[in-house]
Amino acid sequence: MTAGNGGTAKNAATEGAGGLPLFYAQPEAMNPGRHGSLGLAARNDFSFTRAAHALPVVTAELPAAMRSYPIVFVGPAHAPLVITGLRQGENLFVGKDGQWAKPHYIPAYVRRYPFILADDGGQGSDRLALCVDRASDRVVEQAEATARGDKVAPLFAGTEAAEATKQALAFCNQYQIDFNATRTMVDGIAAHGLFVERRSTVTLETGEILNLTDFQVIDEDAFNKLSDEAFLDLRRSGALTLVYCHLASTNSWSSLIHQAGLHKANGQG
Repeated sequence: MTAGNGGTAKNAATEGAGGLPLFYAQPEAMNPGRHGSLGLAARNDFSFTRAAHALPVVTAELPAAMRSYPIVFVGPAHAPLVITGLRQGENLFVGKDGQWAKPHYIPAYVRRYPFILADDGGQGSDRLALCVDRASDRVVEQAEATARGDKVAPLFAGTEAAEATKQALAFCNQYQIDFNATRTMVDGIAAHGLFVERRSTVTLETGEILNLTDFQVIDEDAFNKLSDEAFLDLRRSGALTLVYCHLASTNSWSSLIHQAGLHKANGQG
């Protein structure tokens, strides 16, 4: 999706520096020898998302996400994204203080950071290892953070994973399951030829007009004309949740425009 002064939602939402996943600068496979002295700082700051005008989502979270964000699809894989900004490099839902605007849903991709499952690097292996972004300011040396009076959750207790790491692994595992399920659903929708390219023109409350391009939507007319067999195929795969949430999320373009007005009123736009 091209937004404002250029750029695509695909790149903004799926890749960071050097082709790494968005937000991740120095992911390292976790082990007690390398990360035994580290901890996770207890912070609730989402400033790291400030430049993300679109974010990946999975089907399981769409019923919550659709109330706040338009849901679109990008690229050959039709990756589902929520739109969080109308210009490149601008997330309308993060304030000056790094807090996410209430009562809006915070995508799981954001809540997962600084952890991620990634290839463990073994040849011929498809195993995924829990990694942590060593560049995140939430990943700190326990001794130094404790001396400053910061609250820190250790990543390891001796050679064993501590509670923070166990919780991160459980969250990342579930995210991966949901991600794989979403890919299957998207492939099923694509097989029925329901994705179409779309362009949108958005008029802000100030009267400024923005042209949004390079994204895909589900063709509602084509969906309504599916045969009974095709419809049942999507129902069996669970893809109807994705379809209906996407279609309902078109109402959230107005929410996004309203958020842009609040953003500007707060001196951020």
